[in-house]
Amino acid sequence: MKEGVLDILIYLFENYFDAETEDGFEPDRETLKVELEKAGFPGSEVERALCWLEELAADPGRLHPTPTSRAIRVFAALEQARLDTDCRGYLVHLEQVGILSPTQRELVIDRLMALDGDEIDIDKLKWVVLMVLFSQPGQETAFSRMEDLVFEDRSGAIH
Repeated sequence: MKEGVLDILIYLFENYFDAETEDGFEPDRETLKVELEKAGFPGSEVERALCWLEELAADPGRLHPTPTSRAIRVFAALEQARLDTDCRGYLVHLEQVGILSPTQRELVIDRLMALDGDEIDIDKLKWVVLMVLFSQPGQETAFSRMEDLVFEDRSGAIH
């Protein structure tokens, strides 16, 4: 089974970042790398996932000037090729309902494009949005709303 970068990121998120720890333990990069490789993820994909996280933690202002709320987002050809109409529409929807700001939308698009070979669908997009919101202070309400959207599909009946 081929595990992609997003699979590793979801594993990390579910097992490390979203867990409430009493002692405040936060594993360092090397610890995470060892743990992920022990869990069976390939070393090259682990390295890509850790680099992805480092880029997420970098200054979001590095991407573009801050878009205004009245700006219209035009997707580049490469973005259109990687993000189908449903994904692009879902991003616009999240912005319209106040879960994402224009700057956060740009960060989500940047992180989606950084997934390289991973195929992007709405479920994967939801996870990236959740990770972006989690990484930013003061976004607890938006994170909670997005978390509901991510996990509502998992609790539905299986047909």
